[in-house]
Amino acid sequence: MLLLGAVYAVLVGILFAAGASGVTILIVAGGLLALQFFTSDKLALRAVGAHEVSPQEAPELHALIERLCVQSDLPKPRVAVMQTSMPNAFAMGRSPKAATVCATTGIMELLSPAELEGVMAHELSHVANRDVAVMTLAGFFASLASMIVQFGFFFGGGSDDEDSGPSWLAVIAVALIVYIVSFFLMQALSRYREYAADRGAAVLTGRPSALASALMKISGGMQRIPQQDLRTQHAEMNAFYIFPARRSVLGLLATHPPIEKRIARLQQYEAQLQGTAR
Repeated sequence: MLLLGAVYAVLVGILFAAGASGVTILIVAGGLLALQFFTSDKLALRAVGAHEVSPQEAPELHALIERLCVQSDLPKPRVAVMQTSMPNAFAMGRSPKAATVCATTGIMELLSPAELEGVMAHELSHVANRDVAVMTLAGFFASLASMIVQFGFFFGGGSDDEDSGPSWLAVIAVALIVYIVSFFLMQALSRYREYAADRGAAVLTGRPSALASALMKISGGMQRIPQQDLRTQHAEMNAFYIFPARRSVLGLLATHPPIEKRIARLQQYEAQLQGTAR
């Protein structure tokens, strides 16, 4: 976040140095940020076709999440289910008091109770760490840079001022660089928060091996899902799933760490917990 903030500061400095209407851009961008921050969870759930379920509709899932919330001293989030064979789960919401955790029907059918507990503990760790808010704020920088690029292309060349052309070209060039740099920083931040959520789940459940087993099963389940079905998943949601619906072949572009590294870390946590127990 510090690096993203530094990149953003450079962009704003260039805007004012070029004589751009920074106030207008920041007002519009601030409105977009507020819209993202307060409505992103509802929009995301609607986009993927998930719906909130009551304790009567999903008693086991509710009981599991309630037990984990008591252990972690978190307010119980809303619980949603997504009707799809894709085995996955995600958490949304700007704060622990305004959170929703969602499991797919595919993951509930695939995993054992202990494995599902590990997955939902991972999602509650995201809630406790306010990861959705962090990623929303991080995404704001890229959105702002993208908007400045579009604003520059549409209005930068329309002025009669001879100096406006080169100035706006400089702004557009810097905004493009900011967008690219912030994109890579966001991917790195996304990978880091997955490691942190895995560790949080390991500590919360005391059974890192259950989450490792769940990740192995989810990975195998993903490989059996037809590619055309996975391609229908919204790209914006990929970073929020416990396991990416579409994996990147390049590590720098990936939203999640390699499953082998995640499992290796969970095995280390398992060994540490066993050593402590002895």
